[in-house]
Amino acid sequence: MTGEMTLVLIILGIAIVLFASERLRVDLISMMVLLTLLLTGILSTEEAFSGFSSPAVITVWAIYIVSAGLMRTGVADFIGQRILQVAGTGEKRLIGVIMVTVGGMSAFMNNIGATAVLLPAVINIGRRARIPASKLLIPLAFGSLLGGITTLIGTPPNLLVSTALADAGFEPFSLFDYTPMGLIIMVSSIIYMVMIGRHLLPDRSTREEHSLVNNYQLRNYLTELKVLQGSPLIGKTIVQSRLGEEYDLTIVGIIRDGRARLGILPNAHIRAGDLLLVKGSVQELLPRCKELGVAIDPHLRLSETDLMSPETAVAEVVVSQKAEFVGQTLKEIDFRGRYGLTVLAIWRQEGPIVGLLADVPLRLGDILLVHGRRERLEALQDDGEFLLLAPVTLEKRRLSKAPFAVIIFLLMIGIVATGRLHISAAAVLAAMLMVLTGCLKMEEAYHAIQWQSVFLIAGMLPMGIAMDKTGTAQYLADQIVGTVGSMGPLGIMVGLFVLTTIITEFMSNAAAAVLVAPIAISAAVSVGADPRAFVMGVGIAASNSFLFPIGHQASVLVYGPGGYRFFDYTRVGLPLTLFIWLLMLIFLPIFWPF
Repeated sequence: MTGEMTLVLIILGIAIVLFASERLRVDLISMMVLLTLLLTGILSTEEAFSGFSSPAVITVWAIYIVSAGLMRTGVADFIGQRILQVAGTGEKRLIGVIMVTVGGMSAFMNNIGATAVLLPAVINIGRRARIPASKLLIPLAFGSLLGGITTLIGTPPNLLVSTALADAGFEPFSLFDYTPMGLIIMVSSIIYMVMIGRHLLPDRSTREEHSLVNNYQLRNYLTELKVLQGSPLIGKTIVQSRLGEEYDLTIVGIIRDGRARLGILPNAHIRAGDLLLVKGSVQELLPRCKELGVAIDPHLRLSETDLMSPETAVAEVVVSQKAEFVGQTLKEIDFRGRYGLTVLAIWRQEGPIVGLLADVPLRLGDILLVHGRRERLEALQDDGEFLLLAPVTLEKRRLSKAPFAVIIFLLMIGIVATGRLHISAAAVLAAMLMVLTGCLKMEEAYHAIQWQSVFLIAGMLPMGIAMDKTGTAQYLADQIVGTVGSMGPLGIMVGLFVLTTIITEFMSNAAAAVLVAPIAISAAVSVGADPRAFVMGVGIAASNSFLFPIGHQASVLVYGPGGYRFFDYTRVGLPLTLFIWLLMLIFLPIFWPF
């Protein structure tokens, strides 16, 4: 093993550790990999930055824009809701229809976008059918991953391994080359989920049956301050009371004459006998209670009905994949000033976060319990950075532009299917037409692109070049061949399946595909097999992210709303993963003989 190969393996090992630790953003890690390969002289400047001009990267960001056009015009909502309406109320049928619906959508739009579109609808249908969200949301996320493997544009790994083939001098995949194998896996996996997997799903009905006050344990960190007769606060506005500046307390409402008034204006005046509903620690206030003329009442009277009025409402919103403030706190993004809403609580993973919420860094999939005026909540629904867990208001979509969006989408599919243009050119053309026809505004098109994914892929593609250039891919392929080569091409394919599945659980599936594809090509060449069979297996295995919630953003997105625990995914996903491996071993050699 040469010094360059050793250096590439060290860089690769450090990158995998950083991806798994989640201490840094994945796009930042990929840029660090790119610059390290450049600064160490392993790659030239042109090679290091070639990922940004890669057709695969261009196709990915263009597909994001096309997907946004389908969502903004209500096409995706319409398809999802109409199909879900025929599902009925039976659990088996509902799971099957959900997975078929999201799978069909994911075949032509990004996985997490399809999951996000259907998430509110699935939750509300589950409520009407009295089926816990925990029984429906893992099937939703898994269905999006399964649908993505059925076409070339369904998920980035499919595009990336096809690009690796082309770069190595082999014929890349066409739009529907994945379809036969993908459909077999998708349909079989849906049958598994309906017949077996649903029995392994947890029943977390408790969270949905209880009130929001109890669910979020509001009594643990909301306090009532009773304004006594003679208090110097009487007659002052909320701002003039300076409870926020001096004691870091947020007044989220006033209980007056037995009626709660939440989402109050800063200029609301305080009266004697008012119960100020405050959020935050009251420890610093204790020594001055007498001076301020207030008494701390430990018995919170807030109920579910107090949270609602004709003007105000409470809602649960999920931090979506489009949120640019992930990692920042509510204070840093000035949430209240930006959205005009008060965050009452945050639900993360298995339960509510109790304490000073303003200093809690937000994560993808966090659920925020917010309160404020209804028009503010409606505006938040259109923001894109949050998903409102309520029925989508189709009237706010550009329904008049829906025919244009459908025609543009079908035009893109037709051009790619007939081979008139490369898929990257067809996708960019469709994205441009979405803007020109008014389906999207230019600002919305830019906002639709998941830049984190774009930089991740563009930054990791040079690693594939480095592995090929230094012989590292061939070295690793030789190790795999040496270990399982005695079992023939089928044994090597199993080794690649296992390697890719393990890697994709701890790093982006796009990055996993980029890393393993060159190894698969080298291994195939070494034993005289068709590289396309091995590479397709790698592409499918890269989307085989069913073991842990961190394996894919779609799984992270449903984690909080489903009330899941970490190993809920493993219990359902491990048998599914083994089942998919078996399907690939049986059918992949049939469609793509060695």
